[in-house]
Amino acid sequence: MSMDNPMTEHGKSLVERAKAIILKPKEEWPVIAAEPSSQASILKSWVLPLAAIGPVASLIGGQVFGYGGFGFSYRPSILGAITSAVLSYLLTIVGVFILALIADWLAPKFDGTSNKLAAFKLVAYGATASFLAGIFGLIPALSVFGLLGLYSIYLFYTGAPVLMKVPEAKAGGYVAVTMVCAIVLSLIIAPIVGFVTAMSFGGPAAMFEDEDVAESSGTVSIPGMGSINVGEVEKMNKRMEDAASGKTKPVAVDSLKALLPESLGAYQRTAVETMGAGTVGTSVEATYTAEERSFDLKITDMHGLGALASMGSALGIEQSREDADGYERTHTVDGAMQTEKWSNSSSRGKFGRIVADRFLVEADGDARNIDELKAAVASIDPDNLEDLAS
Repeated sequence: MSMDNPMTEHGKSLVERAKAIILKPKEEWPVIAAEPSSQASILKSWVLPLAAIGPVASLIGGQVFGYGGFGFSYRPSILGAITSAVLSYLLTIVGVFILALIADWLAPKFDGTSNKLAAFKLVAYGATASFLAGIFGLIPALSVFGLLGLYSIYLFYTGAPVLMKVPEAKAGGYVAVTMVCAIVLSLIIAPIVGFVTAMSFGGPAAMFEDEDVAESSGTVSIPGMGSINVGEVEKMNKRMEDAASGKTKPVAVDSLKALLPESLGAYQRTAVETMGAGTVGTSVEATYTAEERSFDLKITDMHGLGALASMGSALGIEQSREDADGYERTHTVDGAMQTEKWSNSSSRGKFGRIVADRFLVEADGDARNIDELKAAVASIDPDNLEDLAS
């Protein structure tokens, strides 16, 4: 094995495997399916090196060429650029695991088979085009060519029948729904990106304590932040499976709506909106108005995907920013993630918290001060939500 062309677990170099999966995916997927690999080995030999391409390219490109246009350009601070690169790298790795879980429990819905290792292979190798397209971040002006990473959708489409045994006639639907779930998932975890401030980071190898890190035991350590028990990932998967199979159901919108008060101090409830998204979850949102001020109070039942909400709390994520106009803060209170944001100039803010690792309760809009938004969230009794969940 050479450092210039490192080998994968089963003898093919990274370059050979990448060329094969990009140029001849229908021939390469059966080879991948037959390999007796593990999630941990795929992670270390494939995902870790390829997932680093985009963050490293963007880090170097931002420092060398800078960003901008129309006569304006800037270069991010080296500390900020490094922090952004490491965070992007970490979230890419976590995203592979989570999307694999989603792909696994969706497969039976399209007459495929559930197979966690096969799903991990599908996501890890199917993302090859997306990983490689990250190189365009080296020259920010060419970053638009990163759209070539969308070829990964085709790779996913050709791999689903082989790895997940989804009939070809249903492969398109399977891929489409998986991508939609990925988008929904990103909307849920996106706020975590802004919450994280990395204090110190180790190399990729420091993230894993043993060869079986991705199996049913062990931990994934994030130096300077905390660690994730891999067993908890399995529990998260179980919750998602139960949700998909119908063993558990989202709280009915009428039950959530009943928790919204008619008034909050001087604010009167002027509108109510409800939404149901099948097994994904439900939400209710009410608008409260007092004279010229108005804010929304929203309760979201994330159902099976709510298991992801505990990830930020487990890491003990904390972040704060303050300037002359206001502040933004995220921390964990009594084991639950909580975030608040306030702007003095606009008298507008947001306050939200996670309840029972499943519900998101948040108030967002115009108010006299942040305390009014906090009071609105506090009006929703956590005990009532826990009772509904049980």
